[in-house]
Amino acid sequence: MFTQTPKPPYYTVVFTSIRTEIKEGYTEMNDSLWQDAQKLPGFIGAESLRGENRFGVTVLYFKDMETIHEWSKYQKHLRAKEMGKEKWYEGYRVRIAKVEREYGMG
Repeated sequence: MFTQTPKPPYYTVVFTSIRTEIKEGYTEMNDSLWQDAQKLPGFIGAESLRGENRFGVTVLYFKDMETIHEWSKYQKHLRAKEMGKEKWYEGYRVRIAKVEREYGMG
């Protein structure tokens, strides 16, 4: 499903990653972080997919940069980053952008 975003401008965090074969604890942490993110007043939503080649893309939408900063300092999120570097990801990239225009169908 498409995330229902507001009229631009708003912000996005694009997280691309290559997973390792280690699965222990990943789903539980991911589900817990998703529940917590939804409680942030400036969090809009997310879209995510992962291919069979272990490459994945998650796009998170935020109303403002302040919410992104708040999320980046959230203790459970910091712990997830550590665990990701230690065991869940072979590599990743984080890109933060301001959305100034949006269009589409469906």
